[in-house]
Amino acid sequence: MTKVKNLFANLRSDIPSGLVVFLVALPLCLGIALASGAPLFSGIITGIVGGIVVGLLSQSHVSVSGPAAGLTAIVIVAIQDLGGFQIFLVAVVLSGLIQLTLGFLKAGSISNYIPSNVITGMLAGIGVIIFLKQVPVALGSDAEVGSGLEIFTGLAASFMDVKMGVVMVTAISLFILIAWGNVPALKKLKLVPPALVAVLAGVLVNELFIMSGSALAIGDKYMVNLPVPTTPEEFKGLITMPQFSEIGNPEVWIVAATIAVVASIETLLCIEATDRMDPLKRVTNTNVELKAQGVGNIISGLIGGLPMTSVVVRSTANINSGAKSKMSAVIHGFLLLISVLTIPFLLNRIPLATLAAILLMIGYKLANPATFKYFWNQGKYQFIPFIATLTGVVFLDLLKGVALGLVISVFFILRGNARRVYYFNKEGYQDGDVIHVDLAQEVSFLNKAAIKQTLNHIPDGAKVVIDASDTVYVAHDVLELIREFKKIQAPERGISVKLVGFKDAYNLENDLDESNHVSTEHKNIINYRRRGKTSHREVISDLINGNNN
Repeated sequence: MTKVKNLFANLRSDIPSGLVVFLVALPLCLGIALASGAPLFSGIITGIVGGIVVGLLSQSHVSVSGPAAGLTAIVIVAIQDLGGFQIFLVAVVLSGLIQLTLGFLKAGSISNYIPSNVITGMLAGIGVIIFLKQVPVALGSDAEVGSGLEIFTGLAASFMDVKMGVVMVTAISLFILIAWGNVPALKKLKLVPPALVAVLAGVLVNELFIMSGSALAIGDKYMVNLPVPTTPEEFKGLITMPQFSEIGNPEVWIVAATIAVVASIETLLCIEATDRMDPLKRVTNTNVELKAQGVGNIISGLIGGLPMTSVVVRSTANINSGAKSKMSAVIHGFLLLISVLTIPFLLNRIPLATLAAILLMIGYKLANPATFKYFWNQGKYQFIPFIATLTGVVFLDLLKGVALGLVISVFFILRGNARRVYYFNKEGYQDGDVIHVDLAQEVSFLNKAAIKQTLNHIPDGAKVVIDASDTVYVAHDVLELIREFKKIQAPERGISVKLVGFKDAYNLENDLDESNHVSTEHKNIINYRRRGKTSHREVISDLINGNNN
């Protein structure tokens, strides 16, 4: 009973936030279905299942699941290649089974290895996409913002086709959304979501345009457009069942595996991001999330829905509207269900311009200029992966953008490790000085190139000590490199190489036994202190030069 009580403990904040998410999710469900080449109602089904089923099964307190824009390219191609939507639904069911298996195999931990600058870059990139794609809608333009360089041509075209009635509704909605968070008197109205006020204002303004016969009235083309079934038969006709006779088709399984992998990665990225945005900083069990998503996709596929993921847009709207628990996601799912059953004709009076205004604000918050400034101040190793991820998400796609950010992050990590894996200082080198290359605790094959470059730059005729006293592991490739340098390259260049501290397992003979030079160090420590030399390195330098007194 405690769990049930906890679900209803925050209804004062969860009901308004669930309403806001419902208003945001409704056009997205329809738009993603349209972009996927699927029946419009399939997007609503996915939103309902994602809200109610996944909302109840998930341990995430603030994430919201539904049809994802990141899957549209996969879905539209799969429907065409498989030969129909019913066959595609089989792949959706199978993808859910694969995700369920991944959850039991504890594959959710992969999200722990993604750097925060990459996750933030992904969020900012999604914010930029949301913002840019809503510009034509906010202007009443028929232009579309595509991908890649087509983004700029689409934006330019949208400003050439502007409808003033749409622009006025957008401006009024934006004014309400901005004022609600900045006017002290309005801040006190916490139970009234600004998005709801913006929607009501948009509906009222357009109804006044219509009643007055104004040319500013917004036409049906730029309004929410839900199917309106009037009989049980018409409602039943909106639901499509999977064609399981194609379950043995290898192409179906390939599509299922593709959806499972992409949807799982997008979900894990979103969960990681929403956990960071959660004001209470709660942590979600990602393995449980994969299981919840798997069950959700199984049910969605069985009743004619699209594949789903945890979605950043809905989750961000949920957090920004004050959600405290996953009950807000469940409420949004029930609102979707109730609305399509009872009042689709009323929802069809909502101007898309108002919903575009809500999404413009969400996009701006995700790509806030303050975020850019923060990572810029953190230095290039943080800023470059962040901006690369953002750019990749905007101009390529979500997964390619994240992959690009990860590759650059790994490059910087390897570069940093290469610098830290050994100490080498050649500044102020003079003839007769001993050059030290002190290896760190762990030296992997990834450090081979950097160490090789260092050895190649040692001056001819120098005295070199390679010290492995502190190491616990040195890769075989690095040991071979050191062995070749001492036996072949160094004699040819007149370089004197001494090995110190190499363990027996390395199969490299020390020129100065570690126990001997440590013992000698202790014997002569008083003499070295008199000369201002007390470090391990200085002791070895003098021993190499024959200064044992």
